[in-house]
Amino acid sequence: MSDVSAASVEAVAALDESFFRVRFDRLTPTEKKYLRAMAELGPGSHRSGEIPQMLNKGANSLGPVRQTLITKGMIWSPSHGDTAFTVPLFDEFMKRIMPGPEWRGD
Repeated sequence: MSDVSAASVEAVAALDESFFRVRFDRLTPTEKKYLRAMAELGPGSHRSGEIPQMLNKGANSLGPVRQTLITKGMIWSPSHGDTAFTVPLFDEFMKRIMPGPEWRGD
């Protein structure tokens, strides 16, 4: 069990430094906030309107951001009105890279 735990820590660190970081670095500050808000909602898909609520924005105001993130391959719509990360564990990465409440600020 300790080997599995150690390997998991190493695997996540490797993902953070390369696979996840490359995707994160391609994002604008607004896109980062959008994804961090998604991460705050937890794993799985979320209603698209919940994400702007986390940022105290109107649902329509972030529509272009959502579309850009879909185009970049960061998120997808598993069903009408839902939004989910395309990469497993990216929600956890967003919480690690943007901890605390500061991400909510403008």
